Amino acid sequence: MIKRRNFIKASALAGTGISLGLTAKSYANIIGANEKTNVAILGCYRRFPALAGPLSAMKDVNIRYVSDVDSRRQAKGMESISKKAGYDTIGEKNMNHILDDKDVDAVFIALPDHWHAPAAWMAMDAGKHVYVEKPASHNPNESELLIKLQKKYGKVVQMGNQQRSSPESQEIITAIHEGIIGKAYKALAFYSNSRGRVPDAHKVPAPDYLDWDLFQGPAPRQEFIDIVGDYNWHWYWQWGTGETGNNATHELDIARWALEVNFPKRAKVEAYKQHFVDDPWTMYDTMYATFEFEDQKVINWDGKSRNAYNTYGAGRGTIIYGSEGSVFIDRSLYKHFDRAGKLVKEVKSDFSEGGVNLGGGGGMTNIHVHNFLEAVRGKAKQNSNIEDGAISTNLCHYANISYKMGNQALDIDPATGRFTDKNVMKKHWARTYEKGYEPPKV
Repeated sequence: MIKRRNFIKASALAGTGISLGLTAKSYANIIGANEKTNVAILGCYRRFPALAGPLSAMKDVNIRYVSDVDSRRQAKGMESISKKAGYDTIGEKNMNHILDDKDVDAVFIALPDHWHAPAAWMAMDAGKHVYVEKPASHNPNESELLIKLQKKYGKVVQMGNQQRSSPESQEIITAIHEGIIGKAYKALAFYSNSRGRVPDAHKVPAPDYLDWDLFQGPAPRQEFIDIVGDYNWHWYWQWGTGETGNNATHELDIARWALEVNFPKRAKVEAYKQHFVDDPWTMYDTMYATFEFEDQKVINWDGKSRNAYNTYGAGRGTIIYGSEGSVFIDRSLYKHFDRAGKLVKEVKSDFSEGGVNLGGGGGMTNIHVHNFLEAVRGKAKQNSNIEDGAISTNLCHYANISYKMGNQALDIDPATGRFTDKNVMKKHWARTYEKGYEPPKV
């Protein structure tokens, strides 16, 4: 086990020396490549530094474009690339102009949730490879489409579920699959944060630095609200997917990976808005979800957006229960316990990665980005393809839909991931799109 872990870690570090703090210059000396991969980063806000950092340090990558509908952020993004990479990049707020450039090989999508899948299918249609931040989609139909479109176009498409590239996570998940805790039958994924009150919202004219029409993109048009140009769009169904789409995607992906399950057969939540009940946050801030799978396997999600009590000893993570023991795993370590609860082994990661802080970023993102680019070049197998990301994202959608239906249970076909109730399919499987942004037919 230790030897395998050292091999995995050495392989990862060989491609991502920057994750241990090396400068762009020293990292460039490690890589040494004959051809550059031209990329574009769509979105210059929360996740931009986490993506721009490793990309700027790669000698074999050229960040040809950065894009944002906020001219201030786009300018800052251009300045950041100039400083980090040592060359100038092009600022272009309209992604269509970027996708028209045949020299662009891949796009990195760090936009609001409602743009993730549409930008991805537009990029694939333009012949680009796609790295899309979580969640992969805004609704289950988009998840299904991404899987189909990847197969149609044959492009490398990867979600930002970066823990799939952690050597420590790979090691312990492999050990779980090999029986280290017997039969793994349950996983409990969790997240606790202390998000505060959302400021009062007002419908006002959009500021001149923001292209509000492009921000809305595929979402039906509405008046500008002064708090949504920043992070608070997450708490509006028009653009966001709640805390499940925002953070549960990561931990549910680990849970699903550990239990070796795909779609559940049933999903149900207990979800309510429990804090600052008079503020403009439009959805739940507290959720407990249960996903039932075949073979008596269960995944629970305990999400507390505004109560940071560390119920499970950390701000986020996943506990996997087996017939002969248990495992706790998060972004910084894993712990293996026997059936009596005695600690058998603890392994800490050499990589840092953001936990509950906004934006995140760190070593796991770096090696996940590198893995994606090596797959684009045909030199590596993806640590996680878009099917992994889309299925994990759908668990989030099931939870959100259960909440929207008054915390009703949902029956799901485990073979297809679709709802068994035709009325639920009709009402909740997809969304309404602004004219001209309708999804493609596959």
